[in-house]
Amino acid sequence: MRQRVVRVALTAALVAVVLLAVPLALAIRSYLYADQRDTLERAALTGAVRVSPDYATGDPVELPAPPTGGHLGLYDPHLRLRAGSGPLTGDAAVRRTLGAEVVWGHSGGDLVVTVPVSHAEQVIGVVRAASPADAVRNRVIAVWAVLAGACALALTVAVLIARRQARRLAAPLEDLSRHCRAVTAGDLSARAAPSSIAEIDQVARTHNEMLHNLTELLRHERDFAANASHQLRTPLTGLQLTLEAGLGQADDAGLRPALEEALATTLRLHDTVEEVLRLSRSRDLPRSAAPDTPVLQLLREAEERWHGPLARDGRRLECEIHDAPDDVHVPGTPIAEILSILLDNAHVHGRGTVRLGVRDLDDALAFDVGDEGTVDDEATRLFHRGHSGDGTGAGIGLALARDLAASLGGRLALSTGHPTTFTLLVPVRQDVAERDGGAGAGHS
Repeated sequence: MRQRVVRVALTAALVAVVLLAVPLALAIRSYLYADQRDTLERAALTGAVRVSPDYATGDPVELPAPPTGGHLGLYDPHLRLRAGSGPLTGDAAVRRTLGAEVVWGHSGGDLVVTVPVSHAEQVIGVVRAASPADAVRNRVIAVWAVLAGACALALTVAVLIARRQARRLAAPLEDLSRHCRAVTAGDLSARAAPSSIAEIDQVARTHNEMLHNLTELLRHERDFAANASHQLRTPLTGLQLTLEAGLGQADDAGLRPALEEALATTLRLHDTVEEVLRLSRSRDLPRSAAPDTPVLQLLREAEERWHGPLARDGRRLECEIHDAPDDVHVPGTPIAEILSILLDNAHVHGRGTVRLGVRDLDDALAFDVGDEGTVDDEATRLFHRGHSGDGTGAGIGLALARDLAASLGGRLALSTGHPTTFTLLVPVRQDVAERDGGAGAGHS
């Protein structure tokens, strides 16, 4: 911004200088030449007044002193020099003046003014005044040099003032930019300081108000997540204890599987609440999570949970690992939650066989969840919170899964729409991959 302000100010000053200096230089040149012509004309007129009509009969003529560095002479009608100094024979200007007119022009590198001397309505002589044109030209160049120096001084002062103003204008904006970077880095307490520029102060006040409102909004959301999680933890823990107690006392063979499934669902619900609370508290994305669960265990748990619901609808679930170590560890809870969301999405919105696979990408693992359905919406819209492809859901699941993937430093995307396949990329630390490396085993 500083360079732009200086450049604009310099351009404006340069345009102003050109618009003023060029006409002024031409006016000075015209004035100096006109002044020299007037000087010569006055000298010639003064000399003409002193010429007596008897000069032709030998009466001496006393002409005034010639202009500095110039000549002043009297010529008779035969173009002969009779008094003063100048060419011995009159030039074209003298010849034209015999027609009773004052002539101004150039001759032999001189500025010349010729004035007729009249008597009894006849021209009896011509007074010629001349001075070197170089003298006037040198005066013009000297004045132009002074004018150019004044223009250079004006441009220098303009640049200095522009640089000072640029610093004055840019300083509060740079301060505001530093505060914005601090906010981006996570410091929500940063506030822009006021300056002496009203427009920038207005921007700073708007920025501070916006930041205050966003801070309050984030605080309310975190408080709501914490309160909701706290209120859910207690009944979930009580329900878990009740189910565990009932499971220990259950003697009915038909009741025991139902209690086990209810207990497993309660545990998953408890993990989901904890993961949502962790995500709401996450301020610096991506944040690392401990790799605590083998990939093979994740696939088995997913198969155990979703095989039954899909089978009841007459659909199959296929799980397999492609060229990936089956014992490599990944963050279990968030990935399990993401896979659960994707499998539930395939169950509700998809059709045909559902496939869950894992691929090794050297520094990452790719989890693919697909079915035989199709997706017509834009890939980016699928992850918008509140968007539901067929209008039967709340449109939160995929958005939550995307945020969970980002919190792991990974990425969730729709890899193909025909058939529908979502791919979750999870980075794997190199030391963990080398420690757990080995040949992959298929699982279905």
